[in-house]
Amino acid sequence: MYKSLIKPILFQKNPESAHHFTFSLIKSTFNLPVVKQFVKAQFSFKAPNLEREVFGLKFKNPVGLAAGFDKDAKLIDEMAMLGFGFIEIGTLTPKPQEGNPQPRLFRLPEDEALINRMGFNNGGVKEAVERLKKRKSDVIIGGNIGKNKLTPNENAVDDYLICLEALHPYVDYFVVNVSSPNTPNLRDLQEKEPLKKLLLAVKEANDKKDFPKPILLKIAPDLTDGQLDDIVEIVQETKIAGVIATNTTIDRSKLKTDPSLVASIGAGGVSGKVLAKRSTEVIKYLSQKSNKSFPIIGVGGIITAADAIEKLEAGASLVQVYSGMIYEGPSMIKKIKKGLSSHFRDQ
Repeated sequence: MYKSLIKPILFQKNPESAHHFTFSLIKSTFNLPVVKQFVKAQFSFKAPNLEREVFGLKFKNPVGLAAGFDKDAKLIDEMAMLGFGFIEIGTLTPKPQEGNPQPRLFRLPEDEALINRMGFNNGGVKEAVERLKKRKSDVIIGGNIGKNKLTPNENAVDDYLICLEALHPYVDYFVVNVSSPNTPNLRDLQEKEPLKKLLLAVKEANDKKDFPKPILLKIAPDLTDGQLDDIVEIVQETKIAGVIATNTTIDRSKLKTDPSLVASIGAGGVSGKVLAKRSTEVIKYLSQKSNKSFPIIGVGGIITAADAIEKLEAGASLVQVYSGMIYEGPSMIKKIKKGLSSHFRDQ
């Protein structure tokens, strides 16, 4: 139904308008008793061999919703109905911010990809906390945190600590995001010394809590092998829980879309099918270099169960989806879980 009926309507709208329309539609319909029953029946798929325990948390299945879709924690309960094993909110910043000027989200249908330069648009961490207080589902929640655009890098630690403090009672794990290409100079924080300083500060604050939460680092796919070696060293030295590989890419060389059209879009990170190969390479490199000493959440170009299996076999413990769902619809989640369950059963 999605591809034949809903997708053509959504794709007539600009991507950001379609996103807001989808949010409104889900919010207004999913909690109607008949619709709720239908959604749960349509999308539910549970199997014991899908259950995972990773960094001390028990996941009902290894397929999560990546950060960026539900930045402000507006649809936690509704997204849980679609059968995700976990949902990552954010990226959240201490203060609300509008993000970059529109248009800032673009579809590349020929590549089943998106280009975005959203710029951490969100209502601020306090607003998200108020929504998290009211959630009803028991789905695992990750809190993806970042810095405000106007916060200089030398003060970035303060922003991450503010978000950690506010979200701590309401999320199950944290993700330190220093890898978005859409906030000026943010990726400079991926350099060895600034990154180590940031992670140590976040970990120290977390460790002082009565119930510390796992801390993960989200990295870019555009890092060199030398930079990935640094990541392995930093993760092991700071003793954070793991890595999310990867964020969007600034590399456009693999796109099939007319280069002049891509150039006309301007700056932004590319996500979707085109990212699959590189994100898998990064996962495999990190897994081998670290001797599997920390868990990895694989994200980038996952559309089918085969894509998810590829990430898991490369060394990921869990996977996340986002862009693929825009092209395939929510039934993709159940298909991936069924494919994974069959794969694990046949091993």
